[in-house]
Amino acid sequence: MASLSPPEEAAAAAAASFHHRRSKRYSSSTTNGLAAESVPDKRHKISLPPSFISSSEIESEFSHHDPPFARINNGSFGSCPSSVIAAQRDWQLRFLRQPDRFFFDELKPNISASRAAIKRLINAEHDDEVSLVDNATTAAAIVLQQTAWAFREGRFDRGDAVVMLHYAFGSVKKSVEAYVSRSGGEVIEVQLPFPVNSAEEIVNRFRTGLALGKANGRKVRLALIDHVTSMPSVVIPIKELVKICRDEGVDQVFVDAAHGIGCVDVDMKEIGADFYTSNLHKWFFAPPSVAFLYCKRSGAGGNLHHPVVSHEYGNGLAVESTWVGTRDYSAQLVVPSILEFVNRFEGGIDGIKKRNHESVIEMGEMLVKSWGTQLGCPPEMCASMVMVGLPVSLGVSSESDAVRLRNLLRERFCIEIPTYFRPPGEGETDSITGYVRISYQVYNKPEEYHRLKDAINELVRDGFKCSSLTD
Repeated sequence: MASLSPPEEAAAAAAASFHHRRSKRYSSSTTNGLAAESVPDKRHKISLPPSFISSSEIESEFSHHDPPFARINNGSFGSCPSSVIAAQRDWQLRFLRQPDRFFFDELKPNISASRAAIKRLINAEHDDEVSLVDNATTAAAIVLQQTAWAFREGRFDRGDAVVMLHYAFGSVKKSVEAYVSRSGGEVIEVQLPFPVNSAEEIVNRFRTGLALGKANGRKVRLALIDHVTSMPSVVIPIKELVKICRDEGVDQVFVDAAHGIGCVDVDMKEIGADFYTSNLHKWFFAPPSVAFLYCKRSGAGGNLHHPVVSHEYGNGLAVESTWVGTRDYSAQLVVPSILEFVNRFEGGIDGIKKRNHESVIEMGEMLVKSWGTQLGCPPEMCASMVMVGLPVSLGVSSESDAVRLRNLLRERFCIEIPTYFRPPGEGETDSITGYVRISYQVYNKPEEYHRLKDAINELVRDGFKCSSLTD
């Protein structure tokens, strides 16, 4: 049997400690609850069912949420249970009580334990392929900084291409502008359809974008692909697109999966990208903010550096990221506590993903039936979020309309929900131009989505138009 590395030993010890405590707690409470005559002969073992988290315990874990609000927007900022918040506070106090001991003895080995746990979750090969950073935006800056240096140092020719999806997250687009465009790279945006009818549509558009990037003898140096687009939200056929990149000779592939871990299946060996990042605070119950950045060891990851240069510069990105100056590292240290929390659910994180997906599809179909609209993509292209068309009569005719409608739903109806404006295509009349993106997480309940249904139906009955709203 292969020996574990020190980080793996620490993470495994945390998991073992949790299971021991849970087993002990369950055993004692069960035995105490048995009548004297029902206590079995000690010579015989009882097979007890697993003790999973109850509905009341879930409510307690998220009791800090603002009670009047229907919080159906987990995708934007995530959620953190009380038990993990308590663990985070403990780490913060450990630093404040004795900073020297914390810095010299505790910080690095415990961040390494968190990295080792993430490595196993995402099926990476080596511990040093996983770095913990602030968020997916920071991870994008790390990768794109390397690309910018390659252009400036002459390793890439001016005009060589970076291909990205049109629906890439706004801050990532800005990073591409700041790092790639200013360094002489050509940026190709792949225009994706919405609504989406099939994964084949995305594959075909991506092939067209790659061909444009390779036109006139150019090389495609980097493909930047979302795993789950944010707005509109669609699960991208990532494995197929990475394979196309390999077949077409793309130098490097970076997958931006801000909504990855805890929302979709994340397996580095199956996906095959050079770089992959995912926030842990969106769908993995971490406090804000923390993300992992995977860098395939056999690729060019050795030339990656944290944009905040500190004492660990040159020791590899994973080590550089463990110390970027005095700051609060507690969000990176609570991964073992998060694992304790998710393992209280049947099926762990995989069971949570499956139930969230089934529930969000059920709620989305309930809404489109009531509103007479449609989903933004087939159910198999949704994860724990789905785009739901709004009634045409609301008159969502601009991005400003969508923002004002979002504010109205929050302020009048106490519903937190993102809204989206889809410009009508050429020749389209009376098409659906407004959408909401609903999320489903373990704390959500069906009645929250019925509140959204009723609120929109009330606006329709009252003859409401978005044009009546002002900033």
